[in-house]
Amino acid sequence: MAVSTDILATYRRPQQVIARLLLMGPREDRLLAILMGGCTLMFIAQMPRLARESHLTGQELNMLLGGALLGIVFMAPLALYALAWVSHLILRALGGQGDGYQSRLALFWAFLAATPILLLNGLVAGFIGQGSALNAVGVFWFLIFVWFWIAGLRQAYWGKS
Repeated sequence: MAVSTDILATYRRPQQVIARLLLMGPREDRLLAILMGGCTLMFIAQMPRLARESHLTGQELNMLLGGALLGIVFMAPLALYALAWVSHLILRALGGQGDGYQSRLALFWAFLAATPILLLNGLVAGFIGQGSALNAVGVFWFLIFVWFWIAGLRQAYWGKS
């Protein structure tokens, strides 16, 4: 299936999407593409907020974008790999039967699948700014991300649908 179709399907049945991705076999290049796609979309989501900040504070937009690019596209993947490793160790200690690849797939796919809400968060940050609307969208994104991640880990480590 297309990535966009899989993202939409994740909002209905996240465990089935992870099960289908796991059946494709372990491929690190696919994982890296999923992760980098999510990080790139996260960077794009930050652009409206950074443009607003640049306009209001007088800072140069290119400097803000460069810092965000470094942090999101180059540093965040390292942090996500570390988070996947820690979650794998915890789940193995709890009796899970998965491996590191499955932990990375569940985390990276949850991150990519939740990016449409992250894009909405960026628009709210850019057009409305700080406030309850931005907080609500941010909490909504976090809850969706955690839901996808837990559903993916349950499928990967315990095979529960």
